Amino acid sequence: MIRLVAALALCPLAAHAELSMNTVRYTCERGVEVPVTYVSDGADGVAVLTVEGRQISLFSEPADAGARYGWPSDGSNYVWLTKGADATLNWKDGTSGTEAALLTGCMEQQ
Repeated sequence: MIRLVAALALCPLAAHAELSMNTVRYTCERGVEVPVTYVSDGADGVAVLTVEGRQISLFSEPADAGARYGWPSDGSNYVWLTKGADATLNWKDGTSGTEAALLTGCMEQQ
């Protein structure tokens, strides 16, 4: 929770825009559960994921289809991709620019 509050404080969202918050639970391969809280002002957004007991804050990035969240740097970082009810967690290698899937087959739970 502390990490979520910190992410909101650092979020590039407009200070006076109306924020929306939505928490979604995904079940991925091997039965791994990933709760994600999405925070948005309608234009920009943050996804706060809990993976292996750690909270990861990722910012919205341009995506070809669906939504993409990553850390805005040239270094290595996590990338969360969603399209409809499906999601994937990747690891981006900052040196080569390649991405490798860490969790696939993530499905939004109702």
